[in-house]
Amino acid sequence: MHELSIAISMIDQISEESESRGGLEVEVVHLKLGIFSGVDKQALLFAYELACEGSPLQGSRLVIESIPLVIYCDACQKDRVPPSVYQLSCPECGTPGQKIVTGREIEVASLEVVA
Repeated sequence: MHELSIAISMIDQISEESESRGGLEVEVVHLKLGIFSGVDKQALLFAYELACEGSPLQGSRLVIESIPLVIYCDACQKDRVPPSVYQLSCPECGTPGQKIVTGREIEVASLEVVA
């Protein structure tokens, strides 16, 4: 389960950032997670809870925003949402997508801290 290593890495980075800003107490972590990232949302939520135990983030919540898969169609010259994550082609003209615009993100968007 690589979600656990992702959660641990995230917690380490957030803890370092919090410490560098005077030891802020983090209540909520907002994460952007692309549906094409290869990370299972439910597994990451579970792993986050486990990884937080005994850390400075113990008791915090992880809120995940799912980011849709969007490709760029060279033929239409527009961003398009493909029919599925298994069929990366333009839904309008059928041209295979060559560039993924969004959907691979795994990024901490913001933190809510105790005032």
